[in-house]
Amino acid sequence: APAPRRRGGALRATPLDAPPLAREIVLISGFESFNVPLYESCADAVAGDDVRVTVFSDRDIASRRDDVAAALDRCDAFVGSLLFDYDDVEWLTPRVERVPGPRLVFECATELMSFNRVGNFEMKGGGGPPPAVKAILSKFGSGKEEDKLQGYLKMLKIGPQLLQYIPNDTAQDLRSWLELYRFWNEGGAENVENMLRVLAARHVCESSMQRVEAPEVVSTPAIGLLHPLAPERYFESPRAYLDWRLSDAVAAEHGDTLATHDAPRVAVLLFRKHVITEQTYIAEMISRMESQGILPVPIFINGVEAHTIVRDQLTSARERESVAAGRVTRDSTYDASAAVDVDAVVNTIGFPLVGGPAGSMEAGRGVAGDLLSSMDVPYVVAAPLLLQDMTAWKERGVTGLQSVVLYSLPELDGAIDAVVLGALEGDDIVLVPERVEKLCSRLNRWVALRRTPVDERRLGLVIYGFPPNQGAVGSAALLNVPRSLDAIIEELGTSGYDVGGAPVSGEALVAGVAWLSRPDVINLGAGRAEASLAAAAARARRGDPNVAAALREFVDNDEGRLLDAVRVVAEAKTFEEVSAPLDETMRKRLEHCWTAKDREPLLGAAADGTYTVSGLAFGNVFIGCQPLLGVEGDPMRLLFERDLTPHPQYVQFYGRLDASVDAVVHVGMHGTVEWLPGQALGNDKESWSDVLLGSTPNLYLYAANNPSESILAKRRGYGTLLSYLSPAYDSSGLYSHMRDLKDLIEDVGDDIVDDAAFLEEVAALVAKAALEDECPRGDDDAAAWLSRIRERLAEIEGRLFSSGLRAYGEKPSADEVARFLKAYFDNDTGPSHEELEAVAAGGGAATPTNFLDALRNFFAPDDDAAPPDGIAEAHALKAALERSDEELSNLVQGLNGGYVPAQPGGDVLRDGVGVLPTGRNIYALDPYRMPSKAAFIRGKLAAERVLEQHLAANGGAYPETVAVTMWGLDSIKTKGESVGMALAFIGAVPVAEGTGRVARFDLVPLEDLGRPRIDVLASLSGIFRDTFENVILLLDDLTERAAAADEPVEMNFVKKHAQELAADGVERPAARLFSNPAGDYGSMVNERVGAGDWTTSDELGDTWASRNSFSYGRGDQGSNRADVLQKLLKTTERVVQEIDSVEYGLTDIQEYYANTGALKTAAESAGDRDVAVSIVEAFTDDADGPRPRDLEDVLRLEYRSKLLNPKWSDAMLEQGSGGAYEISSRFTAMVGWGAVASVDDFVFDGAAERYALDDRVSETLRTANPEAYRNMLSRLLEAAGRGMWSADEDTLQKIRDKYDDADDAVEGVAPTAVAL
Repeated sequence: APAPRRRGGALRATPLDAPPLAREIVLISGFESFNVPLYESCADAVAGDDVRVTVFSDRDIASRRDDVAAALDRCDAFVGSLLFDYDDVEWLTPRVERVPGPRLVFECATELMSFNRVGNFEMKGGGGPPPAVKAILSKFGSGKEEDKLQGYLKMLKIGPQLLQYIPNDTAQDLRSWLELYRFWNEGGAENVENMLRVLAARHVCESSMQRVEAPEVVSTPAIGLLHPLAPERYFESPRAYLDWRLSDAVAAEHGDTLATHDAPRVAVLLFRKHVITEQTYIAEMISRMESQGILPVPIFINGVEAHTIVRDQLTSARERESVAAGRVTRDSTYDASAAVDVDAVVNTIGFPLVGGPAGSMEAGRGVAGDLLSSMDVPYVVAAPLLLQDMTAWKERGVTGLQSVVLYSLPELDGAIDAVVLGALEGDDIVLVPERVEKLCSRLNRWVALRRTPVDERRLGLVIYGFPPNQGAVGSAALLNVPRSLDAIIEELGTSGYDVGGAPVSGEALVAGVAWLSRPDVINLGAGRAEASLAAAAARARRGDPNVAAALREFVDNDEGRLLDAVRVVAEAKTFEEVSAPLDETMRKRLEHCWTAKDREPLLGAAADGTYTVSGLAFGNVFIGCQPLLGVEGDPMRLLFERDLTPHPQYVQFYGRLDASVDAVVHVGMHGTVEWLPGQALGNDKESWSDVLLGSTPNLYLYAANNPSESILAKRRGYGTLLSYLSPAYDSSGLYSHMRDLKDLIEDVGDDIVDDAAFLEEVAALVAKAALEDECPRGDDDAAAWLSRIRERLAEIEGRLFSSGLRAYGEKPSADEVARFLKAYFDNDTGPSHEELEAVAAGGGAATPTNFLDALRNFFAPDDDAAPPDGIAEAHALKAALERSDEELSNLVQGLNGGYVPAQPGGDVLRDGVGVLPTGRNIYALDPYRMPSKAAFIRGKLAAERVLEQHLAANGGAYPETVAVTMWGLDSIKTKGESVGMALAFIGAVPVAEGTGRVARFDLVPLEDLGRPRIDVLASLSGIFRDTFENVILLLDDLTERAAAADEPVEMNFVKKHAQELAADGVERPAARLFSNPAGDYGSMVNERVGAGDWTTSDELGDTWASRNSFSYGRGDQGSNRADVLQKLLKTTERVVQEIDSVEYGLTDIQEYYANTGALKTAAESAGDRDVAVSIVEAFTDDADGPRPRDLEDVLRLEYRSKLLNPKWSDAMLEQGSGGAYEISSRFTAMVGWGAVASVDDFVFDGAAERYALDDRVSETLRTANPEAYRNMLSRLLEAAGRGMWSADEDTLQKIRDKYDDADDAVEGVAPTAVAL
């Protein structure tokens, strides 16, 4: 007798000791566990003396493997559906192949699909229908490439009728297969039961094996509409549905429970299979949407034809206007009699719009974008989780393949605002009503935005100011925020928005907001904010150098009265008023963190204890600075209180925005709201970003070259991203003594190399240029020495940097285009610099490369394709660069509640037109294809060269452990080179399944590896941890297998260290993947350095270790394994860091010293020895590929080519307050590197001379950004005080004098201003 049903994973299956019956069919259901009860009931109905059906779920493959194996060994037929997990597929493959009878494999991994067989028809080994049948089958469909899958579904219905007239046995077996598949595809109890009966009668049971006629299929329309108020009815078109839904009869009977006729009309795409199997969540969701003021148009589809619905049966008012104006041409398949206007499209299926679950990234990407652009309405993907249960979502967020279905794939089409609507509970799909309401509230706000007249729309512009007291207000990565504000406000005014006449410049807006955001101004209280700003503006007008010069624009006379056109907005609230809108849980958390425990004065609060939010307003536009997240001067509190909430002022800031604006624009990369505590992926009501952003449409300007962090803004912060172009590249050139040195040695002949006076002159210039360590004379002959000097100078001269900052929406000049092109074609085989300059100037005619082809090649490069015509590619790149003004037009498009086109993020330098034009809703790569083939090859080569580097420096000894940093940014942009390096160190290769998905990492046999396996400490950034869970699981599986390999420990350091840890009683001794606590980000080292809150380097190493002692892997979601980490640190002899782009070098951002540098320090402290660092710059190769460099070498190169380089500094000094901050932040990073490694004296000397002691430069910095100027001076004094810099006393005194002057004025200005 069958075993009793056991819910929740151990589903009904035949016990091992059951007596065999005459014939048995095994059915294994994959990603549709909600249908298992239905399959069980069908199996019970079919069971008899001659046949039985044994039902398993894919979960049984792991939990009851012996039972599944025994059933497959004895069965006579196999049915499988939606089986994709690689481990499952690999285990099933040989067992399914041995099944002697028919094998029906529906919508599974390609390896299993090839086992389809019925009689003489099979899909494997060239089988299948004869040519005549193939010809018939090719006739189905519209002829469009994107419609082929829909045509295939039509073939299921009509094909068997045609094939009955073809006597060929294979044709008849194909007919049988199609009939069986149609039963399955139509779904429902009766169809599944009939499929099993026909399968048994025709192909399984010897007693009745015959050509029985299949009964009629219980057919549900392939496409239809439904509503819970019409339970027995399917509507054939959206028009027919709305005729019913908007009828007087429905309104009279159900009007109180329905949305009004003028409510936002939203198309909702549903899984047809869920409709057939009567999943109750559908009716509940529709009813809930109605109650929230949304008029749903619920359309069920099989999944592969979503694009045909958008194309043929939906339209919008804007699309109809565009058609009437001739801007859009409709497809011939458009059915005007069936189509209706909608305000948004919600896809509850996920996957790509074209092809759905069966679609691919390459097929239809352009089609989906064109269709959605034509409709020009928000496209949202929101669905219940079908691959995770409620508990897993709450504990770990959305993970694995589910995240690809709901996020990664829809984002390729420009989907926004993904909301998890529910999850599995047992075998049931259960909605979370509050999440449906969240979806509805966001839809309502998007539609309200587009319906509000343009001149009445209220907008909020958010700028940033972290770190505090360093002049950071109005800064963003690679972006000149003040000039961007000028461009944005001008574009808004041109588009009809009320911008109050744009009364002041962007620089003045930033300076004004910065003033209002000062802690001492906030402490005065909301009532005195306006007077404080007016007084500061009057001081600027009188020429006071210690306040930002741009403040003078706020007053038109010396009396200090602010311009009428600009309003100071200052709001004060008590804690009770701030927390009142929160639900009880979040209110208690806020209270726990920020009332009884906080010290005085309260962060973001006035002296009277009220929290103050302030900013500026002009017309209908508000601009404010995002408050700080934590406690200034107390970063250790953030370290030890991981449940810290945003503070009340932060909550108040976003609460005010949600209540007072129609849309918010986050200006630049990046803010902090998307980094707040909560679910790593798949917001719930206890995720702070979800709570604070509320329902406000969020347009987020983001650097195109950072698809990594942008994922958080998009997914956790509901950001509709608008990418912006990086500044143009430039080459470093040579300056000062290095230029003189080049001139001296450039053209010397062999006769002079032995001239002692000449060599002495060279040595003097080498010393003046501080090149002795890089070009030591040593015992080399003069010619070799001169050759090495030339090589070093050439290396410095040609090194690229990102020049200055860029204004949003600004087209690059012809010179900038030329510099982009030269950097992109920086090789010996591309066009010459003269040819590229001609292209940039508008000459050099050629046929540009097709943009769509370039985009396809970005994702699926053809290794066998001929190299592109360089001039043609240059023209295409130029054309794409010059479309960067679409950044502004697409921002307006988004603010109109429209669709923003999607585009992959990445580097122009690496990816060319594949990531252009900008102004697009950027997305990242498919995480299941990491590492790509090319990335693994490059990563493997880099690892081999790192080992060569280490062997040369250590007498031929291999390192036992190498620490590899894995960041989301470099992993996305290089498609996984750092992962490739880790694999190569261990001695492993990626294995892909049939679709190209990387499914496992296999160990290379030691005899083929030819060296020991190097242990790897993988240091994961929080974004890598959250984005690439699949890679983490594969790496964890790899290290576990390496630790258990039957190999000698002297040839397998992973095993050696795991055995030593196991001997100490440590759990999970093979854990190798470490990061921050789950849901948390950052090492906090940069916070300590920024606040000056450290004494020794070891303290910073300890901070890094305490923040990164949490391991990840199978069943391990952030366990604190400090003992394993310390063991690995103790044996670490080298750290490897990849740098992915020119824009973000070691010296440009704080994260490198705070992670790579602090990791080095932690390893040195644990092992009591020096630890080397290899830097792999992914954007620079030598003739043999990636070239690792020592940390010290890269630091010198970077400082010479950027901070100390007049070419770099002059470009940055032209950028106003933002450029001043960028310069100042490099001084903070310089101290950071001095803390965890070392910085040469010539760097500090040159930086002091260039910026602090040069009166013209220092005055420029002081005028543009007094706080940044002060920070620069204080960092130089700090470096000397901590012994990092051996400065002479005269230099230090000059810096002290300047600092004292600036410090006194800035610190004391606010109270004086109020007195005025």
